[in-house]
Amino acid sequence: MSISGAGGTNGGIGRFFMGLVMMVAGGYLFLNSIKVTNHFNLGYGLFSLGSMKVTSGMTLVPLIFGVGLIFYNSRNILGWALSVSSLIMISFGIISNIQFRLSSMTAYELITILVLMVGGTGLFLSSLKDVS
Repeated sequence: MSISGAGGTNGGIGRFFMGLVMMVAGGYLFLNSIKVTNHFNLGYGLFSLGSMKVTSGMTLVPLIFGVGLIFYNSRNILGWALSVSSLIMISFGIISNIQFRLSSMTAYELITILVLMVGGTGLFLSSLKDVS
């Protein structure tokens, strides 16, 4: 009975776990250094329909009418359609206005993160091939 390595191959289990730990550590440090911001306000353009910019404030108007129609008659399809479409447009606008920025760091920190991520991936993948 032979003991197989990572992935059912004769590769090294130590390389597998070392690569996995390095990838996870590098990925954590990389994602931890990203700052997420959003510039959503009521006068900001969410998206364009032709040459007209649709602002986030404009999407609240159908939402208000839709909610009013729903409270007047909860079976009103137009009210539900206005409300749901407005909520979808607002959600789309928020997500499309998210900005990702890499926080300032020293070259040593960036190189350490990249070596952990790329080196860990290399170790991880090399452990899955046969060592003969």
